[in-house]
Amino acid sequence: MREILRELLQTEFGYSVRLQGSYSPAEQYPDSFFTIWGSSEDGSHYDNDAIAFVWDYTVYFYSTNPQTVVETLAEVRKLLKKNGWIVRGKGYDVPSDEPTHTGRALDVLFVEENN
Repeated sequence: MREILRELLQTEFGYSVRLQGSYSPAEQYPDSFFTIWGSSEDGSHYDNDAIAFVWDYTVYFYSTNPQTVVETLAEVRKLLKKNGWIVRGKGYDVPSDEPTHTGRALDVLFVEENN
């Protein structure tokens, strides 16, 4: 599911998508980029087997332009909803370890049926 989310974001917006915390201290941040962090859990069970899996991701977006952060995350929300993701809220501010960048994040879910 991580690759599906990564590809969706990268294809639509053209910004790099990395795992949260994966930039090394030696790497310079791009002007704008996504990071993602996620987990999964079983959904409901029937006959001792999960009938679905719930993927839970946080999508972070950072940029040197605060307006780009707000506008891009609003477009991410629309894109993910259109592609079957459950988007919780309109996002929230997140800290950046670079004074040149600001960030926001969205919490999203995807329910994968276990066929």
